[in-house]
Amino acid sequence: MEAIINSESIHTGDEQRDAHLRAEDFLDAERYPIISFKSRRIDRRDDDEYRMVGDLTIKDVTREVVLQATFNGRGKNPLGQEVAGFTAETSINRKDFGLKWNVALEGGGLLVGHRLNVLIEIQAIRQS
Repeated sequence: MEAIINSESIHTGDEQRDAHLRAEDFLDAERYPIISFKSRRIDRRDDDEYRMVGDLTIKDVTREVVLQATFNGRGKNPLGQEVAGFTAETSINRKDFGLKWNVALEGGGLLVGHRLNVLIEIQAIRQS
């Protein structure tokens, strides 16, 4: 399984924050337009649960991550194609991928946390 994400596609509901996340301080989307995940191994845990081990690349930094995946079901889409849905989740330390920008808060602490939760919704289409 391979997932390709356009760095420019980030959307948090706040355009000013989105622009900052796309900028050099974070994703540097102009220089690094693609975020990708490529699985190396998928282990079945039970009928609906899987463990996906693969490589996540952000800003040309690649690290192994483990995604917990859930099978959401299968059926035919309006085009008559057989499809299956999955949800995959993991948590990463953004600093491991060169996303180091932060600012100290006046009352103490930092503005941006180190942990990032990653959620991928997948629709797979059966290929003949």
